[in-house]
Amino acid sequence: MLRPLRTALALAATFSLSACAVPHLSLPKLPSFGHRPAAEAPAKPEPAAKPARKAFKLPALPHLFGKTSPAAPSETAARLKPGEWAQARSDIAADPDFRFGSLPNGMRYAIRKQSIPPGQAALRLRFDAGSLMESDDQAGLAHFLEHMAFNGSKAVPEGDMVKILERLGLAFGADTNASTDFNQTIYKLDLPRTDADTVDTSLMLLREAAGELTIDPGAVDRERGVVLSEERARDTPAYRVFKSRLDFWLKGQRPPQRLPIGKVEVLQTAPASRVASFYHAWYRPERAVLVAVGDFDPAEMEARIKAKFGDWKAQGSALPEPNIGVVARRGPEARLVVEPGAPLSMQIAWIAPPDLALDSQAKRRRDLIERLGFSVLNRRLSSIARSPQPPFQGAGAFKSDQYDAAELTLLTVNADPTRWREALNAAEQEQRRALQYGVRQDELDREIDELRAGLKADAAGASTRTPSELAGEVISSLDDDEVVTSPAQDLAEFETVVKGLTAEQVSAALKAAFKGDGPLIFMTSPKPVEGGEAALLAAYKAASAAEVSAPSAPVTIAWPYESFGAPGKVAETRDVADLDTTFVRFENGVRLTVKPTHFQDDEVLVRVNVGGGRVSLPKDRPSLSWASGAFIEGGLKQISAEDMERVLAAKMYGARFSVADDALVLSGETRTDDLETQLQILTAYVAEPGWRPEAFQQVKSRGKTIHDQFEATDGGVLSRDLAVLIHGGDARWAFPTRDQIAQAKLDDFRNQVAPDLATGPIEVVIVGDITAEKAVDLVARTFGALPARPERPAAASDQLAVGFPAATPEPLTLTHKGRADQAIGYLAWPSTDFWADPQGARDAAVMGEVLELRLIDELREGQGATYSPQVTYNHSQVWPNWGYVSVNVEIPPEKLPAFFADVRKIAAALRTAPPTADELERAKKPRLDQIEKAQATNGYWLGELSGAQGDPRKLTALRAIIPGTERVTAQDVQKAAQRILKDDRMWMLQVKPEAK
Repeated sequence: MLRPLRTALALAATFSLSACAVPHLSLPKLPSFGHRPAAEAPAKPEPAAKPARKAFKLPALPHLFGKTSPAAPSETAARLKPGEWAQARSDIAADPDFRFGSLPNGMRYAIRKQSIPPGQAALRLRFDAGSLMESDDQAGLAHFLEHMAFNGSKAVPEGDMVKILERLGLAFGADTNASTDFNQTIYKLDLPRTDADTVDTSLMLLREAAGELTIDPGAVDRERGVVLSEERARDTPAYRVFKSRLDFWLKGQRPPQRLPIGKVEVLQTAPASRVASFYHAWYRPERAVLVAVGDFDPAEMEARIKAKFGDWKAQGSALPEPNIGVVARRGPEARLVVEPGAPLSMQIAWIAPPDLALDSQAKRRRDLIERLGFSVLNRRLSSIARSPQPPFQGAGAFKSDQYDAAELTLLTVNADPTRWREALNAAEQEQRRALQYGVRQDELDREIDELRAGLKADAAGASTRTPSELAGEVISSLDDDEVVTSPAQDLAEFETVVKGLTAEQVSAALKAAFKGDGPLIFMTSPKPVEGGEAALLAAYKAASAAEVSAPSAPVTIAWPYESFGAPGKVAETRDVADLDTTFVRFENGVRLTVKPTHFQDDEVLVRVNVGGGRVSLPKDRPSLSWASGAFIEGGLKQISAEDMERVLAAKMYGARFSVADDALVLSGETRTDDLETQLQILTAYVAEPGWRPEAFQQVKSRGKTIHDQFEATDGGVLSRDLAVLIHGGDARWAFPTRDQIAQAKLDDFRNQVAPDLATGPIEVVIVGDITAEKAVDLVARTFGALPARPERPAAASDQLAVGFPAATPEPLTLTHKGRADQAIGYLAWPSTDFWADPQGARDAAVMGEVLELRLIDELREGQGATYSPQVTYNHSQVWPNWGYVSVNVEIPPEKLPAFFADVRKIAAALRTAPPTADELERAKKPRLDQIEKAQATNGYWLGELSGAQGDPRKLTALRAIIPGTERVTAQDVQKAAQRILKDDRMWMLQVKPEAK
């Protein structure tokens, strides 16, 4: 399907509402609140460090403003019949590579063979059942039921389902997951192999979840604490703002009354029979869709599905669809919500009845034309945000479907709390300018070029999409009964629509999009606003009375970085045959590492390491890495970031800057034909960064309220403070204070970064759909043409020295300003670096997995005390003698002492006796499968090959990670526990609510 752009959502939403996104605590990176680049290279799993599954924060909310699909005027709903797919009622043909079908009981299925990566598969079971279907006394039970799907069925005793999957190599959270939203519940299994046992067992477990759950009263009671832990973790300023906003927009309608997490009193007291009542009423075959994509024979999979699900019968008669409520007629209204810890944001909305028409070519044409209009408007708003002394930090406009309850056209603005009037004036007037004068043809052509480039890249890489990506496309189509189409179909459809498309047509569509009742003005502020809601309405009225002039056309500009001088010459080439990797050294000292792959067609990832990174920074003050976004947003000496985007609109490229432990890192993702442009961009950032002061000032402006946001939750405080604490107080990991942010200067940032950029050694790593010969040629003409760079010098020993906090008899206490029942317990044991004992680090990794299994069994399954305890392990490849194993958990404050005691007891048991054979299998197999899956991605190799040319030990570690993990025995795990999990070395930390 031709999916809508999500740019506006990114401006206004960084949180997720869907229940069960499996948040976890981990050692956080220093937060960056600067401009986010267009594309980022995928993160890599460390061979010696367990990657965090997710930072402890409310995960991303794609539905914060509903679904951002532009829509035509409201039409009467036309629901599909049981067993019917959208293409049966559409003039759009479905992707022919999928096999769509249905069973006599009404359950639908979609099957597709995808042998890249080989031997993997994705299964998804979606129910058209979410919180909207709950009765008043069931509020939260759709989500509670999702938890119970893992807690006992007729064929699988309570507690066995996750263990069965772990034995098959599926890691809980990474491969085994589920989510509940307003209108759907989705169960997800990512299979590491497609042998008969794995496939049959997985289908059996999904069939049990579909119709055979026991929902035992004892199991329900044991799960209450887990669900309540999730409710606590989600109650953040952003979530509270979301609830208020939804209630304001959808006045008198059902969604604000049926939030997926539900009501605490229901979660605490609802009997198992009430959960079962929801289960039997809404988990019915005709409301279910099973998606299977992977390396298997589609006919055989279809036969398996028919055999496994064909006997599934619904219990009782179907209930009527819930009454969502009608859109009330509204005039200008305002709602002000004061929420300490939340940034100032404003949404101006125009509301209309929802568009419920089925998918069609005409509807898609309307959607695309309207989307192009919004893209032009958003580009103009972005230009204002990038200007010197901008009135707002970011703004965007889009149309949003609110769960089939209403259609909203939104103008959303983020601003400094002291400048909300200026922000409102500027955004309203720019929106009105676009409606009054329309879009220009040159603006439209640019958006067409950019969207075309993305669609072409999607089409070129279509054959190598992963099973989970393909399954996700089908699942995401079901909300709106869309026809599943291929990237090639989408591109062809796009070209048909834009052929001959005029600015006048797009202008008319954009103007029509803002028709509706309102405006409804919603503003969140961290502090009271004088005059309250009346002041908001008055400010909007004053802004809308001002005259606006026609926009001016931009000055034509060319891309100025096509040449960096004479191409560099290769001094040395070495092949690493077993890793299909080539090492190249140019005469100017630049090193190039190239690994051609076929993991993803037309995808090329680039990473450039420059200088020494955090190793070379002063130890007595926080680094300015928090301002990294200002580096890319500051553009280049000869062209601004905004002009660069305009000139290169038809290209696919990325630009990201960060400070790693051992280098400054520039990275990007591109397609094969655009690699030359990608390398020109990154070379120019090394040779001639722009250092524009307005970009740095924008980052500082966003930082004014960052501490308030951190302090509003326990997870925020931990994210801010843990990095410096666990590095023994080394200021290089410290997050800046309010005063340090306020007093920071661009020159300070420049002085930290510029010397390495100017003279530091350069290493370029390229992985993806490219030949080594082509990569060498393009790097010769870019980085290879730069002035000579020295070899990397050995870092000073004092710069490499990093401490670890001393053991504490009592936990160090930090405080937050959130709910009184929110707290985090954290403890860590020091280990050593990876190179001191590579195999010992692998033993410790498996030990960490066993430790986590036991913590989950005790704290989640046994006590129901928390949602998701997590173990993290890290053995540094940069800092000598530095590494750790940690445990963390979200838990009520009164249970913190018991948590620390339980961890001590579990650690002692692991020191005393080795794990059982079953525990070892459930720890090792998912880890091995995760590594193998990661090795079938370009992102993994981009990270793992970084630095390998200068440090051959990394190649040895790469080769050994799987066999080294396979060889870990139960006795090795016990020895690792004895070596690391010592009570007298344990450092403890707790984050508790501050005293009121």
